Amino acid sequence: MGNVYTKDIKRVAQELYEKFKDQVTADFYLNKKLVDMYIDVQSKKVKNRIAGYLTRFAKLSKEQATKEVAEEESEE
Repeated sequence: MGNVYTKDIKRVAQELYEKFKDQVTADFYLNKKLVDMYIDVQSKKVKNRIAGYLTRFAKLSKEQATKEVAEEESEE
């Protein structure tokens, strides 16, 4: 089974991704710094969970975008 994330962590990570899509990477540590800069989180655990989900969300979004491009090219 995978990790369970609360709706708040998912929502915050998705909002960060939408606002700062060009700065979000597949590197956890860079995303952790991004969370530090833009969100005031007191808890280290919550900060790490947001950065971890943001990293995972960025990887999935990038994979979906490449699949869509490949499908469009194969249709032509």
